[in-house]
Amino acid sequence: MEKQRNLILAVVLMGLLLIGWDYGIAYFYPQPKGKPAATAPTNPAAAPASSGPPAKPTREGGLQAPADVALEQKDLAQELSAGHRVAIDAPGLKGSINLVGGVVDDLTLVRHRETIDKNSPPVRLFSPAGTPAQHFAQVGWLGQNGLATPNGQTLFTAQGGKLTPATPVTLTWANPTGQTFALRYAIDQNYMLTVTQSVTNAAPTAASVTPFARINRTDKTMSQDTWQVHSGPIGAFDGSVNFSNNYTDVAKAGSIAPAGAANWIGFTDIYWLSALIPADGAARPNADFRALGNNVFAADLMWPAASVAPGQTQSQTLRLFAGAKENNVLEAYENQGVTHLSLSIDWGWFRWFEKPIFWLLDALFHGVKNFGVAIILLTLLVRGMMFPVAQRQFASMAAMRALQPKMKAIQERYKDDKAQAQQEIMKLYKEERVNPLAGCLPIFLQIPVFFALYKVLVLTIEMRHQPFVLWIKDLSAPDPLHVLNLFGLLPFTPPAYLGIGVLAIILGITMWAQFKLQPAAMDPAQQQVMGLMPWMMMFVMAPFASGLLLYWITSNLLTIAQQRYLYSRHPQLKAQAAKDQQNLDRSAARSATITAKPKKK
Repeated sequence: MEKQRNLILAVVLMGLLLIGWDYGIAYFYPQPKGKPAATAPTNPAAAPASSGPPAKPTREGGLQAPADVALEQKDLAQELSAGHRVAIDAPGLKGSINLVGGVVDDLTLVRHRETIDKNSPPVRLFSPAGTPAQHFAQVGWLGQNGLATPNGQTLFTAQGGKLTPATPVTLTWANPTGQTFALRYAIDQNYMLTVTQSVTNAAPTAASVTPFARINRTDKTMSQDTWQVHSGPIGAFDGSVNFSNNYTDVAKAGSIAPAGAANWIGFTDIYWLSALIPADGAARPNADFRALGNNVFAADLMWPAASVAPGQTQSQTLRLFAGAKENNVLEAYENQGVTHLSLSIDWGWFRWFEKPIFWLLDALFHGVKNFGVAIILLTLLVRGMMFPVAQRQFASMAAMRALQPKMKAIQERYKDDKAQAQQEIMKLYKEERVNPLAGCLPIFLQIPVFFALYKVLVLTIEMRHQPFVLWIKDLSAPDPLHVLNLFGLLPFTPPAYLGIGVLAIILGITMWAQFKLQPAAMDPAQQQVMGLMPWMMMFVMAPFASGLLLYWITSNLLTIAQQRYLYSRHPQLKAQAAKDQQNLDRSAARSATITAKPKKK
């Protein structure tokens, strides 16, 4: 009865884990349910409010509400057809600079598309002020003592027809008192714009100006911000990347100024980053994040006021990164002096292990040109490195099986004194030089590899939209074919914990086959629980990235092959396992017979 009670309890607990998985994660690591409360608006360029309940952010980010998507298309077409723009045409970025305000507010990423469809449009990162997806960068000045400076409504004059890596563009504007303000934009092959802002003073008296730079964006396009992957305000201060603030924090505080000198500051999504990078020099800017109201936020740099003498020009340079978080590109910018830009990818505490897994997987991918095959090769390498450990594990299991008669005798001798029985068993382990935990070592070694691959699949844009074969078009996303909707034939999407796909079913089968090859547990209830484990894991793992399931399936198949090989090397272990299984079957049959007998009156 006690064993049956334990079995029932185990089944109930597994059911609670299965059904409550999503709810538990949502409770302990909640997603933003809505948008942060807005403070009083301090910027006229605020995105329009959307009607209806806020949409839940996705891993990709972008507008989710259909009304916002439709309005964005309409507003974008109107804004971009109004004229007063200088085209941007570079290998990494395309778009335009708005001569009204001299702002960069129209950028798309050439190398990345919105969906896996080859005809899908490129990802849009920047949108003009006032559109539902507004996101732009502004560089300018504040005038001291009433000095007129350009603002968001100023119409600049362009010198140069198109911004390309070979042709910079300069925007100029002159005020009535003799000061000329210039913004020189240059762009590289990837995602970096260099902005030189200068003031030339032709007046007979000195002019005092305060340079600033700002990234302005709405949080309606944010990607998921979870306990493991940060989306929102980000920056590097005194050489340390700060992930501690999110949009809700800034909205509640109104303004947050992180401690330390800013190496760079901006906003991140899982795959995209916009950041201002001040040049190294004596004058270091103040940096902060601000809530501007109506779901709009700003990341600011503000330099000390500078006095421009008559006949002199004062200038300074900063860089603007606006693009995809491609690791190789970010590391190249680090080599050019941008502090820890590659750590805008939220590797977490274990990046020392995750980045080598990424480098290896990326190298395999470039070699075989198929990311799924690269995952399989990575699994082969990992299992190959752990094969000597597996050999020692099986040797330990063989020794443990050989000790079973002695252990059983000890348990019978001290059946009324469990503490003494445990001491005698530990003494037996020591005398026979057997480590009962040796069999767990391969599992513990696989855990960091599994977690690192999980982070790589979730974080790195290099894995985004990478296909494998047949229906697996994106290994960074869950299996799209669900059993409960007949693989997409029925018009509904099952909840995450019931969205069982083909890969999840294969995972369950391979885990079951793997457990069948393992030596049977001595406790029948424990054996029954282990028999249910593969099918429980099938449900738990179904919502995870397809690439992660592919890794686990491959690992299971290799483990099965490895177990068969090692059983051939340790025939005594296989024979003992078969004998144990027969004993368990007989014990279970006797228990069933006793339970079925009617009680005597």
